[in-house]
Amino acid sequence: MNALTLPIPVLETERLTLRAPQLEDLKPMAAFFETERSHMVGGPRDAMGSYTSLVSRLGHWVLNGYGLWHIVDKASGAFIGWTGMIFAPGWSEPELGWTLFEEAEGKGYAFEAATAARDHAAKHQELNGVISYIAHANTRSMALAKRLGAVFECDGELQGKRCQIWRHPKMEISA
Repeated sequence: MNALTLPIPVLETERLTLRAPQLEDLKPMAAFFETERSHMVGGPRDAMGSYTSLVSRLGHWVLNGYGLWHIVDKASGAFIGWTGMIFAPGWSEPELGWTLFEEAEGKGYAFEAATAARDHAAKHQELNGVISYIAHANTRSMALAKRLGAVFECDGELQGKRCQIWRHPKMEISA
């Protein structure tokens, strides 16, 4: 049996590679989803919930033509989180999302990765001026949204939880 190859582009930044989710990412994902840190992004989850999240990411690319990239630190080769576009039942429109594992925080990786994902989505996936859903308690994500140039738009709700909706600026795209 052969693995299905999906046309998920690989994005490169100065320090990071954004690539398709892979089976070897499951162990670090499961470790993350076992922690309380994961509550901002649908956790905590058990091992099966982490597996379902991993395969759902691949299915999202198949169904929508865009999705989440897994972020790899070029220097260490470590899988450190994810970023990209999410649009599933309950979402009012496509969202730019990001998550980093604790050991990767505070190094500018989220900004670097989210910028690359947002730029690619605007230029190649017709997703420009997107939103980010941010939990009220997630001050780190609010600070990153501001750094990305997003502005608070309104309070909202996602999957039964109150949140804030932040709007990213539209990029000028030349033909």
